[in-house]
Amino acid sequence: MSLEPDPEHASHWTTLESRLVYENPWIGVREDQVLRPDGLPGIYGVVHYKNKAVGVLPVDDDGHVWLVGQHRYPFDAYSWEIPEGGGPEGEDPEETALRELREETGLVAGRIELIARSHLSNSVSDEVAYLYRATELTRGESEPEGTERLQVRRLDWPEALAMLMDGRITDSMSQIALLHEAVRRGAGGRPS
Repeated sequence: MSLEPDPEHASHWTTLESRLVYENPWIGVREDQVLRPDGLPGIYGVVHYKNKAVGVLPVDDDGHVWLVGQHRYPFDAYSWEIPEGGGPEGEDPEETALRELREETGLVAGRIELIARSHLSNSVSDEVAYLYRATELTRGESEPEGTERLQVRRLDWPEALAMLMDGRITDSMSQIALLHEAVRRGAGGRPS
């Protein structure tokens, strides 16, 4: 079965004009004058991310997962997440994942694999996330950035899964990574 839309259901937007409204070192916001799929004029705002979003789920030899906790400014709330960060243009997302893992947790991965690619908010942004699973971990010193006050926690799998299922983990990249891990573990709960 093809996942391509048939011609009757394909949306066709036409960009008539585009203008940058705001820019900083991390994002740019543009407003486009468009013709909508129904042919009527409209506007569309797009947030352009200058970095790739990268997250990594550390899984140790005992099957425990590692999360970091931090205050998130936009929501003015504390959040438990996988280690995450931004990868500049030209940097391989795998390199970013390994760097963020080491900086935020002090962990160094002997093995890393891509488990998902995601469009995080595709109705308003072009942000792409790359999610990895890191194993064969060794411990070292963390080096968080000045904007980060991180708690690092090693959790057994049932506790991490409970946090995901009861809504204590709300970060979308963390949810995606943990759901992939749940599928991987299947009914037995042990990593493969």
